[in-house]
Amino acid sequence: MRSWTILQVLRWTTARFEGRGNTSARLDAELLAARAFGCSRVELYTRHDQPLGEGELASYRALVQRRLAGEPVAYILGHKEFWSLPLQVDARVLIPRPDSETLVELGLKLLAEQAVARVADIGTGSGALALAFKKERQGDEVVAVDISAAALAVAAANSERLGLPVTFLQGDLVAPLGGQFDLMVSNPPYIASGEIDGLPSEVRSEPRLALDGGPDGLALVRRLAHDASAVLEPRGWLAIEIGASQAGAATALLREAGYREVGTRRDLGGVERVVFGRRGGVADEPVA
Repeated sequence: MRSWTILQVLRWTTARFEGRGNTSARLDAELLAARAFGCSRVELYTRHDQPLGEGELASYRALVQRRLAGEPVAYILGHKEFWSLPLQVDARVLIPRPDSETLVELGLKLLAEQAVARVADIGTGSGALALAFKKERQGDEVVAVDISAAALAVAAANSERLGLPVTFLQGDLVAPLGGQFDLMVSNPPYIASGEIDGLPSEVRSEPRLALDGGPDGLALVRRLAHDASAVLEPRGWLAIEIGASQAGAATALLREAGYREVGTRRDLGGVERVVFGRRGGVADEPVA
């Protein structure tokens, strides 16, 4: 019977994943192997010539089969890091992406001159944005809203486990909010309905409610631009994550809704990832 080493199974799995068009094949193989073999990714290489037992191989095969079936690695592992926070995730929530950290970076800059602020995260999902703001600005009041009770359960569990107190409310966009906020952030669904069936299987494994942005992908952006001003401070900020080709339309929506100082912020890939504006500002120029 053939004896497999760690390096051999990594090479075999990477080739299988690449054959399925997986653009993160090696990383996925390593993450699943580290879980199956109970070690770190570094140890996979310090122990690369170690023969594997049948139990270890069976555990690894089961994880690999789930990945080949289109299940995202984050769901298989049950966690995803965001803003250096280890968040628990499962099929009830959208998987946080590094691109969304652009929204946190911008929001922190917009609040830099305020000692204390009220922050609202609309469509919180796993709680990623709300918890990132609470981590960086622990004196702020952070309120997170989601229409999905299942998503809120995941977010609340993350909040408790990380020791970052956030108020969670169930409801549609800004409807559950009381009082006024200095900053409202949101990573709403922004994929056009007709494009969802053409997405990779791992993306389609995520909640459709967190993906479907209506016919043009901007249905929730349009509603937020209209509704947010009712719960923003007179010079409060609204910042929304958007899709790769939506910057022009999204900035127009904010301007039409009366926001000033409207601008966009690019992510690390150079994509205009966030649109933002200020309620009742004095100039229609973006913040540097």
